[in-house]
Formats: sequence, C-alpha cells, structure tokens
Amino acid sequence: MSKKNYTLDLHPIYNRGDLIDSALHEAFHNAEKAKARELEIICGKGSGQLKKRVLRFLDRKDIRPRYHRLKKDPDNFGRIFVYFKWN
Repeated sequence: MSKKNYTLDLHPIYNRGDLIDSALHEAFHNAEKAKARELEIICGKGSGQLKKRVLRFLDRKDIRPRYHRLKKDPDNFGRIFVYFKWN
C-alpha cells in the first residue's frame, strides 16, 4: 500500500530549464522509492510553456513506463497528477 503522495511545485524554478528536468527526475525517484500512489506536479497557469515541457517529459520513452496514468486537473490548468500502480 502506498505510504505517501508527493507534490512538486515548479514555481520557484519555472525559468531555470536546467533545474526543471532534475527536479522532475528527483520527484519521480522519491515517489517510486516510497511507492507513492500519486505525484502532483504544479506548473502554474502562466503561458503554458512549463506545462508543455512537463508533459513532454512525462511522455518520454524512458519515463512513460514508470507510471500508470496521468490526469490534467480539469479545475486548475496549472496542475498535473501522475498516478502509480504498485503490485
């Protein structure tokens, strides 16, 4: 059973491309290590460029198999939920 849900807020580094990918990798690592059920990624509303970058990251062939599904929050454009399924 999952012990914890994780949240990654990208607001503080929205304009630091070098840190965004490493923050995403670290969040995935921590969520997987804890067998989390959910990872919430807050990319903010803004111009949508950061959200597009996050979605591209999540669609990468080395990342996609690591999670079960994702959901774009219908009530908040600046939030993405990544769900994990553990056996």
